[in-house]
Amino acid sequence: MITYFDGGMGSMLNLKAGELPESLNISDPERVYAIHEAYANAGADIISANTFGANRLKYDNADELIKAAIKNAKRTGKKVALDIGPTGKLLKPMGDLDFEECVDIFADMVKAGRDADLVLCETFGDIYELKAAMLAVKENCDLPLIVSMIFDENGRLLTGADIQTACAVVEGLGASAIGFNCGLGPKQMLVLVEELHKYCSIPIIVMPNAGLPESINGKTVYNVNPDEFADYMKQIAEIGVSYLGGCCGTTPAHIEAMINATRNIEPRIPEFKHDTVVTSYSQTVNISQGVVIGERINPTGKKLLKEALRNSDIDYILREGINQRDAGAHILDVNMGLPEIDEAEMLCKSVFELQSVLTTPLQLDSSNANALERALRIYNGKAMINSVNGKESSMAEIFPIAKKYGGVVVCLCLDESGIPSSAKGRIAIAKRIVKKAEEYSIDKKNLVIDALTMTISTDKNNAVETLKAVDYIRNEMGINTVLGVSNISFGLPNREAINTAFYTLAMNAGLSAGIINPNSKPMMNAFYSYKALAGLDENCQGYISKAVNIEAVNDQSEIDLKTAIIKGMKDESGKCAKHLLESQNPLDIINEQIIPALDIVGDGFEKNKIFLPQLLMSADSAKAAFDEIKSHIVLQGVPQVKGEKIIIATVEGDIHDIGKNIVKVLLQNYGFDVIDLGKDVKCERVLEEAKKENVRLVGLSALMTTTVPNMEKTITLLHDNTDARVFVGGAVLTRDYAKMINADYYAKDAMESVRIAQEFFEGKE
Repeated sequence: MITYFDGGMGSMLNLKAGELPESLNISDPERVYAIHEAYANAGADIISANTFGANRLKYDNADELIKAAIKNAKRTGKKVALDIGPTGKLLKPMGDLDFEECVDIFADMVKAGRDADLVLCETFGDIYELKAAMLAVKENCDLPLIVSMIFDENGRLLTGADIQTACAVVEGLGASAIGFNCGLGPKQMLVLVEELHKYCSIPIIVMPNAGLPESINGKTVYNVNPDEFADYMKQIAEIGVSYLGGCCGTTPAHIEAMINATRNIEPRIPEFKHDTVVTSYSQTVNISQGVVIGERINPTGKKLLKEALRNSDIDYILREGINQRDAGAHILDVNMGLPEIDEAEMLCKSVFELQSVLTTPLQLDSSNANALERALRIYNGKAMINSVNGKESSMAEIFPIAKKYGGVVVCLCLDESGIPSSAKGRIAIAKRIVKKAEEYSIDKKNLVIDALTMTISTDKNNAVETLKAVDYIRNEMGINTVLGVSNISFGLPNREAINTAFYTLAMNAGLSAGIINPNSKPMMNAFYSYKALAGLDENCQGYISKAVNIEAVNDQSEIDLKTAIIKGMKDESGKCAKHLLESQNPLDIINEQIIPALDIVGDGFEKNKIFLPQLLMSADSAKAAFDEIKSHIVLQGVPQVKGEKIIIATVEGDIHDIGKNIVKVLLQNYGFDVIDLGKDVKCERVLEEAKKENVRLVGLSALMTTTVPNMEKTITLLHDNTDARVFVGGAVLTRDYAKMINADYYAKDAMESVRIAQEFFEGKE
């Protein structure tokens, strides 16, 4: 039978303003237990402890609250889930929370909640923060781990991951089940569940809200009743799930109706998926379909890169990454193997900075296991791990790391005796590696075999034997393959001609991924031409759109300020602005470079072409340019143009400020003077500040259902006592709901807040 979770907790507690749900575990345990008992009586198999936000950022006594919460839930006699929700903060580089501090915060929760029967990490909108939570669970207990995320109707997380990407990361980190909760009602989740079935290989959990929120007589209610909820949940169950439950607005009546409607439907785990995929935080690359791995961030034979590494010149590395991405690389190899530097530190720094500006997945390339593990730990996504080999010591060192952090492991066909000269010898090593990986429960879909390219200048049969090995590994063993292509021509003249011919032969033999220079026009043309000729390019669209337009990119091409902002290159933006100030008026730079760049990024965000991390990195880049301009204005004694004032605040009783902080950054970078009153702000304080500063536009945020009435109260107070207009936003709000509480504008995301402010102050609203 399907296993059933309970429903909403916060929406059942009827919290007073400023009252926090987790504090009731100690101050009013009977009130909490009564809700647990009602869900148990409704038929729930698993009761989620009232621990969702019980972390040290919000409570000084979080451990005590968690232990009390587990005890309260255990009184029902049902299995109990330690419920872990997000911290409410953004992780670096988007926010100010360090990854390891985030892991530590969740670790405290796990240690306090070890008496639970399982762990539920729910309502996560950022796979990086989710990774921190999952690592905290894996490192501090042996309990089963179920993961549930909050997607929008477009199937995207807050930070941009689609369902395929999130699924790859979560499965790689070893979750017992994966699914959705919050944000949407059961009707909207139907299509998401179908999408998840395409990509995942583990049990699915679905816990929707009771529809969408509405305001009735100053109270927040949800618009799907128990019978409607049950009808939709039956449709979801028939798609194939293992766990069902409810989130905001659901009651014991919703859960009971759902159980009655679905109790005779057998749980169904999705079929096992065999695709070999790697991801960044928002982009998935399927290696099985043939990809290009950019080779340029590897110091071997690259004098300029070696110098950049010695000088910790991250800008050089970022430019290399951007150039390769723009030239068509699907994955970027990142190797910091230079003897005179701290390889582990530089690899971590480069991975962090590259992921700040690029959505391209990375191949972490090192012979140093410590460097690999440190970089894998902070990697935001499912990485390619280069590499393991057939030596027993190598497999014993690398496979446990790969198992813990997830990833696709590059396996080199060499062992204690070196590299066999024959295809037969390399294939034998490949088979041993695959068998050993199985002992670590690493499926062959998460292995890519490198048959190793040896130069033909030393042995005429080297290419032939490598191609034989590639053919067998891909077509007989059914495992994807990778080669460092350019090694084939070492020691020969006109190397590009040899490389291109060998690359084409290798793809025909079954090469899945070529590590090449994507700035080589012949090599990229070979790639697109082969895919078209092999029937792997529908209607030759890839060839038409890419190959005929390939031009070699100058590795160190100059980047102007507008481009630096669009690409999110903070240091480069500051340098460009400083250079422009030598000859241009500050206002001209703002109006002709900075604002147009932000508009391009904002437009891409609104059209779902770029996502929150890129948006914020571009905003940070614009800020770096603004800071240079401000410094110049002060030094030159030029009067500073002051922007229109806007107040922003998270309403009373609500301690979440992620959305508000994002809005603040963007508004400031569009030149507005933002007065941030913080979180849990009383309505009287908002009114007082609006009057004092003569503010015409106010932005209010709320994430919790129970605090929306305070938003309505604040709006009423402002409308009755000032001429200020109010825009609102937050996860629990909709456009219709915003109208119901008399907001003047509804901002579905941060960029819409900017558009509202622009139109308001230009008199176009």
